[in-house]
Order: sequence, then structure tokens, then C-alpha cells
Amino acid sequence: MMHPTYPKRLEQGSYLEPPLRPFSLSFLRRAVVFTLLVLFFALCLSLAQVDLARLADGIPRMLRWAAKSWPPYVGDFDRMLFRAAETVAIATVATAVATLVAFPLSIFISKNLSSPSWVAAPIRAFINALRGIDTVVFAILFVAAVGLGPFAGVMGMTLHAIGVIAKLNSEAIETLPKAPLEAAALSGASRTKIVSFAVLPSSLPSLASISLYVWEANVRTSTILGIVGAGGIGIEIKAAIDLLDFQKLFTLTVIVLVMVTVIDQLSAWLRRRLV
Repeated sequence: MMHPTYPKRLEQGSYLEPPLRPFSLSFLRRAVVFTLLVLFFALCLSLAQVDLARLADGIPRMLRWAAKSWPPYVGDFDRMLFRAAETVAIATVATAVATLVAFPLSIFISKNLSSPSWVAAPIRAFINALRGIDTVVFAILFVAAVGLGPFAGVMGMTLHAIGVIAKLNSEAIETLPKAPLEAAALSGASRTKIVSFAVLPSSLPSLASISLYVWEANVRTSTILGIVGAGGIGIEIKAAIDLLDFQKLFTLTVIVLVMVTVIDQLSAWLRRRLV
């Protein structure tokens, strides 16, 4: 006996909804999944120590701090702008170096290019490790290795960006049509020629767009690298917070917002031109 499909339209124009079967296997399965999700979220709330009462007590304190931030401090505005430029420089150098290093790595881990497993597997594990460790963690390690300053920020951001760009590049390469790659392989072209004349021209707009997106994200991330001593405007932000200098903190916040907005708009404009 065939069961009617739902929703079923009746002669008078209304629709007959499917009956609720609370003891059916599918209903019980969905109920169990929903219950587990609710319990998981409740556990996350507990572990995160979410306390709305503390938030209610803290909001007036934040408002008092905001009132103290006016008028903004512009005494050493040139130094703040220098730190902002340093922040953009860190992100730009790191993204450029990461793009150059990540492209050949993305070739090896792209599944449609059939790299040997003994080559692809360790490279894929290395890239996943770079993506899994945050830029700030790398920056802390390089601060300990090479000392304070923007160079530590560049190194830390470069490593993380390599993992991100290589992963996104490989996914873009895997979406390429198979026909041109197979035709190049059947013609007897070497792997280098296939990459140079088939893969790179087809994927270049996507690869450039990925690098621009990562550059945009790196600018936002680099604003906090100074907090761990890795250069950039974060150094000034940390000093203002430590001294409870809310007027200077307000000025620095505005600079960061303007800088990030300009970079976001520039990156979006460039991506529209490339894709």
C-alpha cells in the first residue's frame, strides 16, 4: 500500500499535513538528536561560565569607562599612525610570503593532481598543523626566539597563513574541470607543464582572491599581535589598557576601525576586479 505524499492538497484548496507519530523510529531519532544538542549546549554554557548577572553589573562600569574616553587623545598621533602602518606592513609581508610558499604545497595536496600518497600525506598533515595553531601562538614562540618587534609578528603570521592559503588553494584547484587536465596529461606534458599551462591560468583568479581575503583577515589579526610583543598597533593598545588611558584607547580604536574598513573595501574591490 502506497502512503500519500505530504503535504497533500485537498479538494477545497487546503493542505493536509503529515500526521505526528511520536512513537515512530524517525521521530524518536530526531528527539534523541535534539536532546543531545541541547545537553551539549548546556554543557558549553557551564564550561564557558556564562553569567548574565555579572554582565549586568559590568555594563555600567563599561559605560563609565566610555564616558572617560572623551575627548580623544591625539598627543602622539604620529606614533599611533606609525604603529598602524606597521600593522599593515606585518600583514602584507606575511601574506605575500605565505602566498609564494603555499602555492606549490597546494599542488601536492590537491586530489585531482594525483600526487603520491607518501608525498601528499605528510604535506597535508604539516598544513593542517599550521592551520590548527593560531597566529598569536606562533607570534609568542617567535618573540621568544627572535625577540620583541614586528619581525616576530611577520614570522608567526606567515606560518599560519601558509596553512590557510594552501588549504583554500587546493580546494580551488580541485574544482577545476577535469577535461583540460586530462587532455594535457594525454598529450605527454610533464607535471610541471600541466601545472604551469593548465592549472595556474585557470585557478589564478581564485588564488589571487584567496590571498587578498587572507591579507584582509591578517590585517585584523595583526592589530592584536602587539599585545604579545610582536609589533603593530597592539603595543599601543596594550599600554593604554594597562594605564587605564581611555582617551588614548578610544583614539587607537578609531584608527583600527578606519584602517580595517579601508583594507576591507580595498580587498573587496580588488577581488571584484580579479574574479
